[in-house]
Amino acid sequence: MDEELRSLAGRVRREAEDPVAYERLLATEDLDELARVLTETERPLWAREMAAFRLGCAGDRRAFETLVLLLNHRDPQRCVTAAYALARLRDPRTARAAAALATNSLRTAYALHPVRLLTELRAPETVPALITTLRGLLAPTNPHWRVALACVEGLGQLRDARARPVLEAALDHPRLVAAAAAALSRLA
Repeated sequence: MDEELRSLAGRVRREAEDPVAYERLLATEDLDELARVLTETERPLWAREMAAFRLGCAGDRRAFETLVLLLNHRDPQRCVTAAYALARLRDPRTARAAAALATNSLRTAYALHPVRLLTELRAPETVPALITTLRGLLAPTNPHWRVALACVEGLGQLRDARARPVLEAALDHPRLVAAAAAALSRLA
């Protein structure tokens, strides 16, 4: 069992009201059984999360929709788990979905993990989405500085010259200045 699955298993064990169902989901190697958990009615969130995670890590695209929903969840731990599985799923829709979540100004509070996932994916959508998201977060009173910082750090990792103007604008923000300077130093 890898570290991410171990972490997920420990967290959802506390939520699982049915220890037999929990152990079965953790032990099964039957991908069809895991996929059924995603479509059956009245399955608890912990069961859907575990099934989607295991399917995603196995490269089974039936987990895609559930993982995207979890990537946008209010619980940061669920977002981390979903991002990890989506990165391993290798579904071509993932970058587009993460970009849509990251750039949705109504959901900025939940954009941290989509931004980090986009950086990891390095897809064609990544740089434009990070620039758009960061540009929307540069207002002095914007409370989502952690999301802005993730954008700055991601743009620095990607080293794309298109990010120069928004990174230069980020230099004016005390919480972003060091990361923006470092990102600018990496640009081609």
